[in-house]
Amino acid sequence: MTRLLVYSKTAGYRHDSIPVGVTAVAGLGYDIEHTEGALSGLGRYAAVVFLSTSGNVLDAADKDELTGYLAAGGGWLGIHAASTTEYDWPWFGGLAGARFDQHPRIQTATMTVERRDHPATEHLGATWTWRDEWYAFRSNPRPGVEVLLSVDESSYEGGTMGADHPIAWCHEYAGGRAFYTALGHPDEAFAEPVFLRHLRGALHWLIKG
Repeated sequence: MTRLLVYSKTAGYRHDSIPVGVTAVAGLGYDIEHTEGALSGLGRYAAVVFLSTSGNVLDAADKDELTGYLAAGGGWLGIHAASTTEYDWPWFGGLAGARFDQHPRIQTATMTVERRDHPATEHLGATWTWRDEWYAFRSNPRPGVEVLLSVDESSYEGGTMGADHPIAWCHEYAGGRAFYTALGHPDEAFAEPVFLRHLRGALHWLIKG
C-alpha cells in the first residue's frame, strides 16, 4: 500500500483537530505513519502531509531532508495551519505558497470553485458553502500557484484580502509538487465526506498526477 507521512509538530498554536485529522487521513486509503519527531527517510513516502503544523518546528537536518525530498520529486500537502509554519524560512514560504496573516471568527462562507477538472475539486459544483476558520494571507499566492478554490468575502464577516481571496491551491515546486488547503480547523471537518474527498483528491494529484 502507498505510504504517507503525517507530520503535526507545533511550536505555536496547537489545533484540537490534529488527532481527528490524523485519523481521517489514515482512512483515505493509504498506509500512514504519524510523527512529531525528526523528518528522516522521506524517500520512503509517496507524500508528506503537514497537518496544522505551526511555528519553527524544523531544524537544519529536517530542512535538508525536506528540500532533498522535493528535489527528488516528492509531494507535500499542507492542511490549514501549515501556512503558519517556518515564517523565517523563505523556501518553506514558497512551498506553502502564502503565509497566514489573520482570521475572523469561525463562520459559514461560500467558495468559488475555480477549477472543476482537478481531483481535489471535481466532486464540487460551481460553489461550495462551508463552515471553517477563514484564513487571510500576507500576500496573494496568485499567479505563482494554480488556485482551485477562492472564498467570497461578501459571504462572511472579517475578510481582509478583497475580491481575490484564494483558499486552496497547488503548484509544481523545487522539483516536486505542493498542495495547500486552508480548510480544516474544526474537528467536524474531518468527518465530512465532501472535505475528505477534497483531501483524497489532493493526495491523488500529488502522487499520481
